[in-house]
Amino acid sequence: MKHLFILALSALLIGACAQNNTEDMNKESFSMSQEWDKTFPLSEKVNHEKVTFKTQYGFTLAADLYIPKRSAQSDACQSKNASGKMKAIAVSGPFGAIKEQCSGLYAMTMAERGFVTLAFDPSFTGESSGEPRRTASPDINTEDFLAAVDYLSMREDVDPDKIGIIGICGWGGIALNAAAIDPRIKATAVMTMYDMSRVNGNGYFDADNSEEARLAARSALADERMKASKSGKTTQGGGVVDPLPADAPQFVKDYYDYYKTPRGYHKRSGNSNDGWHTFGCQAYANTRFLYYINEIRNAVLIVHGEKAHSRYFGENAYEYMMTGKAEGYDAIRKPNPVPENKELLIIPGESHCDLYDGGKDKVIPWDKLESFFNNNLK
Repeated sequence: MKHLFILALSALLIGACAQNNTEDMNKESFSMSQEWDKTFPLSEKVNHEKVTFKTQYGFTLAADLYIPKRSAQSDACQSKNASGKMKAIAVSGPFGAIKEQCSGLYAMTMAERGFVTLAFDPSFTGESSGEPRRTASPDINTEDFLAAVDYLSMREDVDPDKIGIIGICGWGGIALNAAAIDPRIKATAVMTMYDMSRVNGNGYFDADNSEEARLAARSALADERMKASKSGKTTQGGGVVDPLPADAPQFVKDYYDYYKTPRGYHKRSGNSNDGWHTFGCQAYANTRFLYYINEIRNAVLIVHGEKAHSRYFGENAYEYMMTGKAEGYDAIRKPNPVPENKELLIIPGESHCDLYDGGKDKVIPWDKLESFFNNNLK
């Protein structure tokens, strides 16, 4: 039964073959709410504004910009250089969530600590442009982070040589991919990460890592594409399972507790509602995009809860980044040339979703994140 629920969650969060709501394949829309509609209250220590920026693929990304107020800047003067330009951080994740959820909380809290921060909705999601809605792509999603760095680099209040990123859950893996590609990213914090290419291709815990299992998944997605081509409409795969079965695995219950309750529910969040469209994550299944992370020279911090079901993603990524070989990676490459600025941090007793918003024990290591970025954005 547990295996069935693992597969079910994989379907719900990674673009399955259920057919729920439909939408026009060619319909394009873009709008931004100006009301404060986050899952967390606005801090009095920051100024907030909605902004947009373009990616090289032509998508317009919607974002929340957080800037420390003067008192917060004076409390964190080391985040500001003599010319008045500040250190900056771009934030996104989790995979299937939006900036009104935990990425915004991370951005706002780091702004309280003296950084200019940007929490953005990826292409095809939230308030950002792109159709069909809730589509994902390894190259487009990586570009989303790089475009956020472009935007921050062009701001007069930001030092372009002092920019970092934070990726949460599936966007943790995407953040590592971006850091491997772009040396402008001077520091990368990866929180409770998924490797979306690995889980799409191999299933949870690599349980479906076989040619036969992949063929079955490919055939199901091909059938969905044919249906969409014939009807002219895409279908949504469904978000977090609701109602919650009594015998669901604990991590499914944890997802429900965040996405389906007032703690983290949001009307624009795919995970809170009808999920990714049914073949929206297809490209991730045929991709392995972390094979050059062993060449990242800039600083990386990988953080997981001790009891997180996703912990193996972060531990394997850290091992591969440091040594060039690890479980889940077919390649064997050279050890990292700059191992001294890489770190794996395990939070005792905590689960995957506890690092979304801190959970009941408020376990997000804010002091560690602040010192990590201050020490490495210089």
